[in-house]
Amino acid sequence: MAFEPADDGFPEISSLPKEVAVLTSAPNVPPPITRKHPVLLQVALATETKLAQLTSQYKYEQWTFNGTVPGPFIRARVGDVVELTLTNKDPAGNPHNIDCHAFTGPGGGAAVTTVEENESKTARFKLLYPGLYFYHCAAAPVPVHIANGMYGLMYVQPEEDLPPADKEYYVMQSEFYHEPPEIDDDGRRSDTVEFSYPNGLREEPNVIAFNGSESALTREKPLKANVGDSVRIFFGNAGPNLTSAFHVIGSHFKNVYRDGDVINPPVRAAFSLVC
Repeated sequence: MAFEPADDGFPEISSLPKEVAVLTSAPNVPPPITRKHPVLLQVALATETKLAQLTSQYKYEQWTFNGTVPGPFIRARVGDVVELTLTNKDPAGNPHNIDCHAFTGPGGGAAVTTVEENESKTARFKLLYPGLYFYHCAAAPVPVHIANGMYGLMYVQPEEDLPPADKEYYVMQSEFYHEPPEIDDDGRRSDTVEFSYPNGLREEPNVIAFNGSESALTREKPLKANVGDSVRIFFGNAGPNLTSAFHVIGSHFKNVYRDGDVINPPVRAAFSLVC
């Protein structure tokens, strides 16, 4: 199904050249789009579970898009038509969908992308406005799907993109809620923990992390730059409950495009980004 608002400025979908989207896992970002025309941008996402090392102590079964938390970074250009194919590979049989805040249409696409186990659906959406947008699973209960890892970012480039940067990174904050570890048959605490619905309702997270685990941006995996490099961070807060005051201690952001708005002038010399 295609959502096609009447606008003579957009060519017919059938006339658009096809292009397979470059998808990257955090903290990586696809290269800037240099073309000057819209395309039919093919994006393939699959829902699947993954046992991940959440902290140094515990593993946790995450619900993912394409096997990563956060899901892939999607880069497009205003005027593109996204042809989104969602496949449900969740072995637990949960239904899933996509609510992308860049899409115009019922539920941000959720109404036409809901897939049951081993099912695929394809929908098309014109990208009408540039900016940085959140996407997530909106199957009920929505906070549970988000808290388990089903979210990511899409960047819709304006016709004239932001100035080039030497480094671009993808960072998302989120919370994880888990029960205490169970005791194994040998009397030891299990190294795997499970989702806690009560903790989520009380808004009492056990872990607040960047990019899906406590050490995703530290230890052997820091974000690197050379002295004098310009660094752009595409940042999002998945929640599902808490706000973020993201900042780099001892430094400032030269430009902050609040709420993902890349049309209006940015805030300058900001210490923190609250979202």
